[in-house]
Parts: sequence; C-alpha cells; structure tokens
Amino acid sequence: MAWRGWAQRGWGCGQAWAQPAGGRSCEELTVAVAPPRLLGRRFNFFIQQKCGFRKAPRKVEPRRSDTGTSGEAYKRSALIPPVEETVFYPSPYPIRTLVKPLFFTVGFTGCAFGSAAIWQYESLKSRVQSYFDGIKADWLDSIRPQKEGDIRKEINKWWNNLSDGQRTLTGIIAANVFVFCLWRVPSLQRTMIRYFTSNPASKVLCSPMLLSTFSHFSLFHMAANMYVLWSFSSSIVNILGQEQFMAVYLSAGVISNFVSYVCKVATGRYGPSLGASGAIMTVLAAVCTKIPEGRLAIIFLPMFTFTAGNALKAIIAMDTAGMILGWKFFDHAAHLGGALFGIWYITYGHELIWKNREPLVKIWHEMRTNSPKKGGSK
Repeated sequence: MAWRGWAQRGWGCGQAWAQPAGGRSCEELTVAVAPPRLLGRRFNFFIQQKCGFRKAPRKVEPRRSDTGTSGEAYKRSALIPPVEETVFYPSPYPIRTLVKPLFFTVGFTGCAFGSAAIWQYESLKSRVQSYFDGIKADWLDSIRPQKEGDIRKEINKWWNNLSDGQRTLTGIIAANVFVFCLWRVPSLQRTMIRYFTSNPASKVLCSPMLLSTFSHFSLFHMAANMYVLWSFSSSIVNILGQEQFMAVYLSAGVISNFVSYVCKVATGRYGPSLGASGAIMTVLAAVCTKIPEGRLAIIFLPMFTFTAGNALKAIIAMDTAGMILGWKFFDHAAHLGGALFGIWYITYGHELIWKNREPLVKIWHEMRTNSPKKGGSK
C-alpha cells in the first residue's frame, strides 16, 4: 500500500509521508546531502526513496523461559506448574544476573550458621532448667488423677517417641505441606510462580532461592522428597545435631539453586525449578560420605540392597550425565550441587565452619551478660 501511494504522486515526497525530523523537506535534504553530479532529475528517485522510507525502531521481544515454542520445556515434566503463558526477561548480560544471587548465597549461608551457633548456645542453657522442670512435671503427674482417653496425653506420648531428627523434620514437612496447599489457590498462581520457583530469567532472583526449597507443585514430588528426608533425618541429626542440621539444610537449598542458576545461564536453558531435592541431596550425600558402608534399599524393591558409597557414586554419575545431556525432567544441576556441598561439608566444612564458631558464641555471651535485666534497678 505504501509503495502504491508513492507511485500515484509521481515518485515524489507527497503529502502521504511524514515530515522528516528537524522540519526540513525532502528537497532540502536532497540539496544538502547529494553531491552536485547527482542533483539531476534522473537520480531524484533514489534519494527521495531514502527520504521517504524510514527504518522502524527494532522491537525487543521478551524471551520465553526456554528455547523453542512457548511452554515446550515444561510439558515434559509434571513436577512443575503450568507456566506456558509466563514470559521471562533474561538479561542481555547473563553473567551480571549471577552477582546478586552469589552475594545472597554467601550472606545467607553465613547467617544460617551464625544463627545455628547462637541457637545451640541458648538450647544448652535452657536444658538445665528444662531438666528440673521435667522432674517437677513428672511428680505432679504421679499425684494427679489420670484421665481416660486423654487425646493430649496420646499426642505427647507419640511426640516423645520420635527421635530428635524426626521431631526436627516435622516443622519442615509442615512448611512444605502449607506451600503445597497455596499452589492449589488459583488467585495465587502468579505470586507462587514469581516467588516460589527459582529462575535466573525472573525479575525476582534471591528470595526464590530459599522459598523454592519448600515448594512442590506435584503431590507425588512432595511425598517422595519428604519420605527420603524422613528416612535420613535420624542419621543426619545424630551426625550434626539439630542446630547444625538446620543450618546445613537451609544453606544447601540456596547453594543448590545457585548452582542451577549458573548452569542455566551457561547453557541458555532458562526455566523454573522448585522442590527440596537439592537440599535433600546434601543430606543424602552427607550421610553416605560419613557412613559409606551403610546398607540402603529402594522403597519398592527392598530385596535389593547396596552400600551407601555406591549409591552416592551412581547418583552423582546420573546427575552429571543429565546436566551435560540437558535432561529436563529434573534439575540435575541443583541435585549435583547439593550432593557436592554435602560431600564437602562432611569432609572439610564441619572443621572450617562449625568448629570455629567459638568467637561468635563468646560475643553473644558477652552481649547477653551485659544486657540489662528486666525489672532491674536503674
């Protein structure tokens, strides 16, 4: 249509075309730009054509979360939410997107272990008082008439029969179940995808590294992860203790997501990830490294057993192959990052981090000692 309208006006800059920038007409631009030997009528067509047609500004198209058609990568797995209509905006400088997640990973890991050290200090102080309170409570129960069918007593009996690791894990399971229920609310879908799935192409980078560790869209995915974590909870808490285990678990979730970020940026395969698998791989790798001769079995095939050391080698080999070959059913980079962190922490990290917590505990003790007590004299 544009070409035909121009031809009807005798190949000139007729009224159908917009005035050029600066208010100068096509004839003025012809005289100013063209050399003297090209000012003849014969060459006006070419000069006026350049004046009449302008190059439209290039439109930046938002990039989908992965290469190929929209949602192609996500239809292959039922473990992630349907995000076919979600548009992600990867940075034109991908390496820069890793700066904030790197500082968040280092800062959060330091805060997690520092908080765990203070938590252990406060727990040791309260255990003495709890011991005497327990003796008093047992004496009162012995002289108090017992009620038949007391539900609270049965719950307390069940709770006391759990190991320290299982009691610690109940809070983690409750958090995962709560987030899983939030995924079932249709009005929260966009918020859940934004904050409870980790993706280096998303506008929110740091908080999903932690929140996605408690996020599961599939019931089978959550049940399988929680079962594996429950199976190893007693062993890992006996090795590390309750406070150190929580620090390792939370740090492992962030570190495994950062490794996933690095892999996605390096390969250009952007896409959301969620689940506790990275942190669980740290727990599994830590137990298998500490007790390599332990016997493990698959839940559906209990007759086949194998050593923990061999199981760890097979898992690392499978995740390495999946990361290199680009398998998309699992986030193999996050699994591999979590497993390597678990091996490193049991081998070196416990000596470098946890056994050097004494200066922080002393500072906290001095702060508690020097702080004014409530109700004291001014």
